[in-house]
Amino acid sequence: MIDMLKRHEIQVLRRAEHTWNEIAALSGVSEKTAQRIAAENPVTTVDNAAERARRQVGRPSKAEAYREVLVQALTEDPALRSVELLHRARLAGYTGGKSAVYALAQSLRTRVVTPLVRFEGLPGEFSQHDFGEVWVTYQDGSDTKAHFFASRLKYSRWVEVTLVPDERVETLVRTLVEHLTAFGGIPLVTVFDRPKTIALKWGRDGVVTEWNPTFAGVALDLGIGVEACWPYRPQEKGSVENLVGWVKNSFFKQRRFLDRVDLERQLAEWLTEANTIRPSRATGVPPAARITEDRARLRPLKVTPADLTLRIPVSVSPTGVVLHDGHPYSMPPDAIGLPGTLYLYRDRVRIIAGRFSADHERKFQPGDGSILPEHRAQRVAAVSGKRARRYLQRQHLIDLGAAALAYLTELTHRRPRTWIPEVERLHELLQTHGDAALRTAFERGLAEQAIGAEYIAHYLGTTMPPRPFEDTDRPSTLNAYPLPRTGRVQSAAGARRGGAQRSLWTRASTAASSRRVGGRS
Repeated sequence: MIDMLKRHEIQVLRRAEHTWNEIAALSGVSEKTAQRIAAENPVTTVDNAAERARRQVGRPSKAEAYREVLVQALTEDPALRSVELLHRARLAGYTGGKSAVYALAQSLRTRVVTPLVRFEGLPGEFSQHDFGEVWVTYQDGSDTKAHFFASRLKYSRWVEVTLVPDERVETLVRTLVEHLTAFGGIPLVTVFDRPKTIALKWGRDGVVTEWNPTFAGVALDLGIGVEACWPYRPQEKGSVENLVGWVKNSFFKQRRFLDRVDLERQLAEWLTEANTIRPSRATGVPPAARITEDRARLRPLKVTPADLTLRIPVSVSPTGVVLHDGHPYSMPPDAIGLPGTLYLYRDRVRIIAGRFSADHERKFQPGDGSILPEHRAQRVAAVSGKRARRYLQRQHLIDLGAAALAYLTELTHRRPRTWIPEVERLHELLQTHGDAALRTAFERGLAEQAIGAEYIAHYLGTTMPPRPFEDTDRPSTLNAYPLPRTGRVQSAAGARRGGAQRSLWTRASTAASSRRVGGRS
């Protein structure tokens, strides 16, 4: 089929008195076709629908003969599926493929088009917030994924962007409060583009049915209004919906960075330029020229970034700890099994369960935990039976890490008869000096192969703790009566060769019997 533009070209060439041979060469058609087109009515439009209909230009679709069948079916049921329309066309005699019927059905269906809404916010009315991520290549060739959180006031276009470690809910709320503080207050409505960041469930229409409890608690504390835009409905977001894309294209894709420090420095410079110097394309003036009108309508924050607290529902485990983000925080043993609330600050943790409460320094390193000495002592006191208490004390030491496990293994095997008082003294040192100091002492003892509580006390710069049990209460680790006297003497001598001191306690019955062996007194 020769389009109308080509036909117009042939007619122009003929009016310029070119020969048929020249017209055929210039237009790429045969001389006979050129003669036929030159005799047609002059072409006045690129696509002459009337002419195409009169001449029946193009091959008609096989499905076109069944148009009325499809129109009648869609009139009765506009939501009828295309496969059912194909079935009805075949019942009417259609023998072609499905693609022609599907294409015809698509052209016949009633289209519901929602107009794109673009609206401007009033001073202090809206702010938009969203996470973004982008790959950054430093000048040394290393690649890293940079996460950022961006916020912008709709009226003035004042923007705040902060590099963040992740896109978790705690990062969101803490950075949100920092940005609202930089804005100068809280607008009427804060708009979020990603419901999955702040919501757990939402319906098919995009309405949130279950909010993230941590985010909801902070929203109530701050007194902010929240509007969650459905990700697939950009018409709801107004004129600044592409905030993340604007940050990527205007900053990250326009600059090169030496390292992370240089990235943060250039980001601060770019924010100053974007807010105070460069005119906004939407308003024609820098955001600083309109920020005063925004701030006059913003409400003051009820909570400062330093005092922001996240409330997290928890329960005290059977071991007397509360786990948060993989870090155990101790509670009194009487609180075991109770539900409670963990108040998460930036650098500390407060747990309340029933009438019990505990304050801890917040832990960030993997594997770190916070076990308060008073809780450790209460656990030992709450355990029934001396044997259970001693093994619980040893477990407290083992919980310090790999170095503690290796050290106690060496201690138990080198001093099989005296490890119980050794563990008791080590536990007392733990209560006095804390986890970090004892962990360091264990590492040094392993490196120097100095196995014994006296060495750990020496590393800590303290004296050996007293025995926590009386002689008459202490059971022997191994029964003495099955072993010959020589075996006991050799075992004690071997312990002394391993660096241990002679035990400070001896059973009276054992001492008396040793004097009577062989008839000697």
